[in-house]
Formats: sequence, C-alpha cells, structure tokens
Amino acid sequence: MKRKLHGLLAGALALVLTAQLTACGEAKPASGAAKPEAVTIGFQDIPNDEIVAKVKGWYESELGVKVNFKKFDSGRDVNNAFASKSIDIGLLGSTPASVGIATGLEYEVFWIHDVIGAAESLAVKNSAKVNSVKELAGKKVAVPFSSTAHYSLLNALKLEGVKAADVKILDMQPNDILAAWQRGDIDAAYVWNPVLGKLLADGKVLTDSGKLAEKGIVTADVGVVSKDFAGKYPDLVASYIKIQQKAYDLYKSKPDEAAEALAKGLGIDKAEALKQTNDLIWLSGKEQVSDKYFGTASKKGNLAQILKATADFLVEQKAIEKAPALDAFEKGINGHYIELAVK
Repeated sequence: MKRKLHGLLAGALALVLTAQLTACGEAKPASGAAKPEAVTIGFQDIPNDEIVAKVKGWYESELGVKVNFKKFDSGRDVNNAFASKSIDIGLLGSTPASVGIATGLEYEVFWIHDVIGAAESLAVKNSAKVNSVKELAGKKVAVPFSSTAHYSLLNALKLEGVKAADVKILDMQPNDILAAWQRGDIDAAYVWNPVLGKLLADGKVLTDSGKLAEKGIVTADVGVVSKDFAGKYPDLVASYIKIQQKAYDLYKSKPDEAAEALAKGLGIDKAEALKQTNDLIWLSGKEQVSDKYFGTASKKGNLAQILKATADFLVEQKAIEKAPALDAFEKGINGHYIELAVK
C-alpha cells in the first residue's frame, strides 16, 4: 500500500510540475510529437522551387497535414498576412523581409528560394526612346513598393546619379504594371517574371538584379515562418525544407521535368519557364548554411548583414522610419531547420 501511495503521489507531483512548466512557457512540444490540423502557405508566381513542389503535389503528401495555399502578388501583402496571423509560412523578397524584421513581425527567415538575377529587371518601353538609367529623369516608372524590385530600382538610380525625386515612381502590383504598360500609361517598370517576360515583347532591359548583385546590391526570394509555428512544429518546418531540396534536385538533374511543372504552375510554355528560371540562382541546403548566407548555429553568415544593409538603405530613402541593430537581423534568421533537413 505504501509503495502504491508513493507512486500515486509521485505521479501527481509530476503532473503538477508539468502544468506549471507549461503555464510558464518553459515546456515545448517534443520534436515531431505533434502536428497541426493544417498549415497555411503563402506563395507567389515566381519560377522557383516552391512552384515546382506545389504543382507536383509534394506538400500534401510529405508534410502529412492538410495544406492551404494563399496566393499573393508581392511581399508587402505577405507581410500584411503575417501581421494578421493568417499564414504560417510565406515567400517574399529579401527587401520586404528586412522590413518585416525591422518593424517587429514575429517571423524568421529560414530558407532562400533563389538569389535574384536577371529574373528581375528594369524594363523600358520601346516607344519611350530611353537607352540608359540616366535618361529616366522625368519618366514614369512603375514598381511594387517595399519589394526587392523597389530596392533595386532605387539603387540603380543612385548608382547612376539620378535622384529618385526626379523620376515619377509609381506604386503598382505586377498585374497592374502589365495593364498600365499595355495602355501606354508608363514608360518603364522594375518587376519580376512572369510579368517581366510579357513586358519585353514591347521593350528592352536597361539593367537587372544580377548586374546589381555584382556591385553588392544582393536581393533574394526567401521563406519566412511564424516563430510560434516553428517553435511548435520544428520537424514540419524541416520537412518543408526537404521538399524544397527535392525540387532543387529535380531542377538540377531533370531541368525539363522541372520546367514542365513551372509552366503548368505559371501558365506559360515550357521553353519560357526554363528561360525564366535560369535567370534565378537556385541554392542547395548545404550552400545555404555556408558563411555566404545563413551560416551555422554557432556562426552566423552574411545574410543578416545583407538584410541589415537593405533596411538601412530604406531608411536613407525614407521608405521606412528606422532600422534596428544587426543583432535584430541575426535573430530574425534561423538556419537551424536547414541543418535539421540536410543531416
């Protein structure tokens, strides 16, 4: 009887301690111990790993939970969705990601879908008769504000000695840019594929994000995840990364098959899909945990500095009010899930 009583008391004490730890926020779900009923993923029409995986149906089959997809036109809209807590995982450019971290959004960058090259470009209409960035003074140039394209446009103007105030810069989403272009309402636009490809049917490129990257103006499309969601379901976040790695492997080994998926997902032909994705730099998980990008848990890479430099530039351009110290950006990126996925 004494042994039974001691056993019951010990069990009751364990339950009390567990409840107290949980109430204090010190107890966390064991890795892989639980899964949500569903995960909501925000995506954009960009020819990269996420679209390949979505068309292939890998999310539903490999995450093991119901997946809800929400489509967004720009990273600014993705930030708004995180602010309203309506998505768990999202894709956005490094510029809106830097804005999100600077303004205190509760997410962390955990994957790089692509480093942007010629896939984002400054295009000018043939009828505008503009042959250089310097000739954009007085012209109407459209770009989605707070996007990587916006950051690149402002830098392109600065590098050529053109004051942003001397250019009529208009805030437009990609589809609105295409409509304005076709109506003749704008002279130029800095935007990404697939809209960019449609503009070039009646235009040419003045510069692109690949050329700007060579001058130190690096932009990328990154994955962000709610800190609360990642804290509860780290294995699921790692599984998401494994899916992106699977898409990367397919693109590297069977580019035609990857292009077929991209063509279906973006509503373009396979040749155009392959061309557009070749204008992006895809990175493997192992490349991403190098010093050049995330780094490791023990040593942060350059990604935090890239995001910090982006935010500082936006402050200089009065696009945002202030940027926090580098420490905030180091806390805003997390390569741990990549390390879990590539073990």
